[in-house]
Amino acid sequence: MVSKRRQSRSEDKESLTEDASETRKQPLSKKTKKFHVHNEVEENDSVFVKLLKTAGLILKTGESQNQLAVDQIVFQKKLFQTLRKHPSYPKIIEEFVSGLESYIEDQGSFRNCLLSCERLQDEEASMGSSYCKSLIKLLLGVDILQPSIIKILFEKLPEFLFENVNSDGINMPRLIINQLKWLDRVVDSKDLTTKIMQLISIAPVYLQHDFIISLPEILGDSQHADVGKELSDLLTENTLLTVPILDVLSSLQLDPKLLTKVRQLVMGKLSSVMLDDLPVIIKFILHSITATDALEVVSELRERLDLEHCILPSRLQASQSKLKNKGWTSSSGNQEDSKDCVVLFFDVIKSAVRYEKIISEAWIKAIENTTSVSEHKIFDLAMLLIIYSTNIQTKKYIERVLRNKIRSGCFEEELLQSTFYIHYLVLKDICPSILSLAQSLLHSLDQSIIFFGSLLYKYAFKFFDTYCQQEVVGALVTHICSGNEAEVDTALDVLLELVVINPSAMRPNAVFIKGILDYLNNMSPQQIRKLFRILSTLAYGKQHEASNHIQDDLHLVIRKQLSSTIFKYKLIGIIGAVTMAGIMAADRSRSFSLTPRRGDLSNEQCTQVTSLLQLVHSCSEQSPQASALYYDEFANLIQGRKLAPKALEWVGQTIFNDFQDAFVVDICVVPEGDYPFPVKALYGLEDYSSHDGIAINLLPLLFSQDFAKDGDRRTSQESHQKSVSPLCLAPYFRLLRLCVERQHNGNLEEIDGLLDCPLFLTDLEPGERLESMSIKERSFICSLIFLTLNWFREVVNAFCGQTLPEMKGKVLTRLKHIVELQRVLEKHLAVTPDYVPPLANFDLETLEVTPHMSAVSAKTRVQGKMGGRKRKADGSKTSSPDRLSKEDNSECDPTPSGRSPLEKELKGKEEKVSVSLQNYHAFFRELDIEVFSILRCGLVAKFILDSEMHTESKGNRNIGFSHLHQRSASEIAHSVFRLLTPLCNHLENIHNYFQCLSAENHGVVDGPGMKVQEYHIMSSCYQRLLQIFHAFFAWSGFVQPENHNLLYLALDILTKRLKQGEPDQPLEELLSQSFHYLQNFHVSIPTFQCALYLTRLLMVILEKSTAPTQNKEKIASLARQFLCRVWPSGEKEKSGIPNDQLQALLSMYLEHTDSVLKAIEEIAGVGVPELINSPTKDASSSTFPTLTRHTFVIFFRVMMAELEKTVKGLQVATAADSQQIHEEKLLYWNMAVRDFSILINLIKVFDSRPVLHICLKYGRLFVEAFLKQCMPLLDFSFRKHREDVLSLLETFQLNTRLLHHLCGHSKIHQDTKLTKHVPLLKKTLELLVCRVKAMLTLNSCREAFWLGNLKNRDLQGEEIISQNSQESTAEESEEDTASQVSKSKAAEDGEVEASDGEQEQESEESDNDSD
Repeated sequence: MVSKRRQSRSEDKESLTEDASETRKQPLSKKTKKFHVHNEVEENDSVFVKLLKTAGLILKTGESQNQLAVDQIVFQKKLFQTLRKHPSYPKIIEEFVSGLESYIEDQGSFRNCLLSCERLQDEEASMGSSYCKSLIKLLLGVDILQPSIIKILFEKLPEFLFENVNSDGINMPRLIINQLKWLDRVVDSKDLTTKIMQLISIAPVYLQHDFIISLPEILGDSQHADVGKELSDLLTENTLLTVPILDVLSSLQLDPKLLTKVRQLVMGKLSSVMLDDLPVIIKFILHSITATDALEVVSELRERLDLEHCILPSRLQASQSKLKNKGWTSSSGNQEDSKDCVVLFFDVIKSAVRYEKIISEAWIKAIENTTSVSEHKIFDLAMLLIIYSTNIQTKKYIERVLRNKIRSGCFEEELLQSTFYIHYLVLKDICPSILSLAQSLLHSLDQSIIFFGSLLYKYAFKFFDTYCQQEVVGALVTHICSGNEAEVDTALDVLLELVVINPSAMRPNAVFIKGILDYLNNMSPQQIRKLFRILSTLAYGKQHEASNHIQDDLHLVIRKQLSSTIFKYKLIGIIGAVTMAGIMAADRSRSFSLTPRRGDLSNEQCTQVTSLLQLVHSCSEQSPQASALYYDEFANLIQGRKLAPKALEWVGQTIFNDFQDAFVVDICVVPEGDYPFPVKALYGLEDYSSHDGIAINLLPLLFSQDFAKDGDRRTSQESHQKSVSPLCLAPYFRLLRLCVERQHNGNLEEIDGLLDCPLFLTDLEPGERLESMSIKERSFICSLIFLTLNWFREVVNAFCGQTLPEMKGKVLTRLKHIVELQRVLEKHLAVTPDYVPPLANFDLETLEVTPHMSAVSAKTRVQGKMGGRKRKADGSKTSSPDRLSKEDNSECDPTPSGRSPLEKELKGKEEKVSVSLQNYHAFFRELDIEVFSILRCGLVAKFILDSEMHTESKGNRNIGFSHLHQRSASEIAHSVFRLLTPLCNHLENIHNYFQCLSAENHGVVDGPGMKVQEYHIMSSCYQRLLQIFHAFFAWSGFVQPENHNLLYLALDILTKRLKQGEPDQPLEELLSQSFHYLQNFHVSIPTFQCALYLTRLLMVILEKSTAPTQNKEKIASLARQFLCRVWPSGEKEKSGIPNDQLQALLSMYLEHTDSVLKAIEEIAGVGVPELINSPTKDASSSTFPTLTRHTFVIFFRVMMAELEKTVKGLQVATAADSQQIHEEKLLYWNMAVRDFSILINLIKVFDSRPVLHICLKYGRLFVEAFLKQCMPLLDFSFRKHREDVLSLLETFQLNTRLLHHLCGHSKIHQDTKLTKHVPLLKKTLELLVCRVKAMLTLNSCREAFWLGNLKNRDLQGEEIISQNSQESTAEESEEDTASQVSKSKAAEDGEVEASDGEQEQESEESDNDSD
């Protein structure tokens, strides 16, 4: 098929050349008319002319074509017969050739002989074609003339080699060579090959190129090998001929060894070739690939191709212009000048991977085998995308490779962006496949893979044309309407980014985005905000005059939602309206730098914004929840984006007056009415006179809402006021303080009275009257406490950033009030079942939330994620480490003088029933990230730490954290960074506290003087701090270049805590010093949980180092110390150590230790026997106190898993390895089998179901690893280490026998969890028998192997009697490679010699019987 295609192409070339020469004859004939007579017949008495005329060809003079009167085949046949039958044959041939030589001495006559002849009678033309060959070509078709004609042509050709092209445009050398193409028969092909290769060696370069290209069309198959060898030699001599030679070699049938040699030669020059020549070179390399060397060749090709340095736009344009201006095309001959050489290069690769499966698979495999992040290239990613688009069968494979590369950090945003930037011309053609891949990646559960899929959409929109952009938007809209939360969030984020970056390109696609409005019912509040922000930006962004239809649609949807009677849709309308108002009233002063005043709103725009907000206010004022959501949304808008000054001024005036009228009253006017409880002004921070000050009117407002709903009770004061729900108090205040803060650049003097003003409440302490209250009254008190707590939380949010010492003190007092109120609330909730608190977060996700009641003992820790207690000594607010150390020391004193009233009360109330506030966190107002700046004040505040940790690890539905979600991860990371110094202070102070405690108790953890409650609070604070450090340094954003400096500064802070180092230290030094600083805390770790987080923190620091080996052993040593410590018992658990945490720490120890096998042997060979020999049931190992009978299964699982993982990761030995390597690996496997033997034999003592399950699972995996990794080693080592190998196999045989007994035990007990592992394990054991036999046979030691029947036994070695035991007692084959001693021992165990066939048959029968 290839030769036919090549033939047709060459015929076309020939015809084009000859036709072109024919068309050029006419103007030339006019010029030479005066020298020649037109259409004059050559009259000559020579034999040459006469014989031609007799055969039917008339020679013409001048510029006229020679005329052929008969068919070409008839002419050749007549001429052959005339010559053959001539009386003077064979002398007549010499005369004929001599006449030809004389005739072509004239250049014009020679040219006519090379050009096509003219037919006199077209109607008789053969095959219906009017094309006639030239005279020379016709003569070459006569066998008896061919050698002489070829000799004449090669003698004439050198005359024209160095002449310029004739005035008629005919290139004589090319015309002569064309005569030799596609001859029906070559008489002496070897001679022809010799002549043409000699000609190539002396011809100028441009003719060498043409001659080489013509070789496949001239030579026969028999000469391909010789020509290929000569061309390969020429390739080394003349690099200018690389392209034509490679093009020809691809068309010849050559020896694979020669092709490999040429390929290696070309591969070495690949980095220096011109970009224009690259397509042909790559085509040859891929053409020469075979199945055996595909991976090797593609891997080398991938390493040597460095396209990103040569395919830059400037070089791209240069290569294009160069191609267009060249006089001759590249060696392919049919390449179009208009195509870019880079596109041609990728077309070659596309063709190869589409039609050659071995090439596509090898390319994917080469990329998959690349492990280093730095070794991955732009070309790799481009190739995966191209193969994904061209080869359907490999799509799943490519997706798997891509996912693994993304997870490992090899394919990141920078690499993807560069790929699109450099190769967008190629990737544009495969846009549908790229979008299909992006869609598949977005269906993943891994956030990194989802993010990569979103980047594919982003860059496809950015770099491709309008059609592709429309497809991208359509695909994103499909994701948004799918209902999958992760897909919806990602697609909305991409759309929002595209709208911000390129609004003009997105605006034509607005009609697709508007369709999402029909799916609002299934979207979360945050998603609704993003959608309305997208549409509002398109409608009201720059050049929004052209977007009036979008504005009209938005207004229509929002008005419809706001006027809905269904509460959920009303809330959607509020979110949409406020979001749209934020875009309309955005401060654009920075965007319009040309006109400074343009940033403010025009009067018309301001009117539109205010009317929209008034509409929202009027539609929501009848519903407290809707109003509260409106205030929260508006507050988020002010906090997140700057409003234009006009809009902010209008909002501030309106809110200030409304808040004062609704919630603030004079303190001198005590509310009067028929209240169920006496009203008092409580929690004031100033001593007000009876006629001065303000108060928050909370109890009367709540009473009017809860008790006066039926209209039966209403005070005279309330009858004249508009009803306002206390539910709106905290949201309204948040909106008020943010307005004031924005208007006055953070100064809150206008509202600072709200920080210390009291609230109208009643006595909240439960006391004796708690039992006598009605359910309604209890619920009222609970609601009152919830509202008070949320007011205090918003007050702390508002004033936490104030710098005056007086203000800081008041904020700290409010924090103390929060802690005290939470304790009181727990008592009330314990006696108020089925109580549902008032909402504190008003987005859609919290509307149907109900608290989960769980009454627990107060002895358990009652601090929840949002609730808890803080430890405070005498109200001290200093941040000095010295003062804090003294504080901690004073608290070590058993005398109660230094204890706060809160701690005293906690001590006395331990036995009362309480409720965990953890279940109520959705009903508390969210604390802002700025609140944690309070930690600078020097308090160890667990309340704050709990809240911050809850920010780091959000719940499944993220309820109660809507404010936090509107901030980026980078903003939160910077906030935590600013707190590192005070957090380090607290960490050091708690460290000092536990060191002091340990010293006072002489190293005893739970000494007689220890305060239990205080100890647990401090331990919890310690754990929270370590969790915060771990969450911060484990943040994945540190790998991004823009966050490298943040990591550097954070490590610098830790380093300076240890010692004041030099500025601008290298990152490695900072990592080392930070590791050392954090490692120092291990001596004061109070609980196992803290130990785990400290180890994880050190591992995170270690992972960021490029040389982690020096600190790796330190982590192993630290983990071992923690495993060897005696930990205090927890409040709930018997051991005080959660199983998952113990498993995690033990795995860290075994992963980081320098010898896993020695560590396992120590635990299993020392620690476990200590546990077995301990007299008491609850005892533990003396070496490893964490190893108890309760935790043995954890230790066993981790050791088995790590043992299997270690041996599986050992590189397989090969015969080429040195003898020393063989000996080292044999010693390693001896240790591994010894450890395996120790572990397996433990099931005789610990035979619980989980232990047996672990043994079956990992036992099979270990045997499989032994087969794959160890048996090849034994093949090479048996002859030189015979005794060692036999000893190893004998030990391993005892272990496999115990595994066989375990299979029998599982069947007897009919435990499905265990028996499901039995078939695979038995199959593996059978494979081991066969493999050992093969190894012994290979080493000519067949006599050391014998096969016997093994009886089924239980774990204690007792024989299992089956129903048909008398008929068939053999159930499993077992190998025995032992000495005579072991053979006799085996015979005692009941093994009898049998043949292989008999054993297999009996095993099957026995298995069937037992089943």
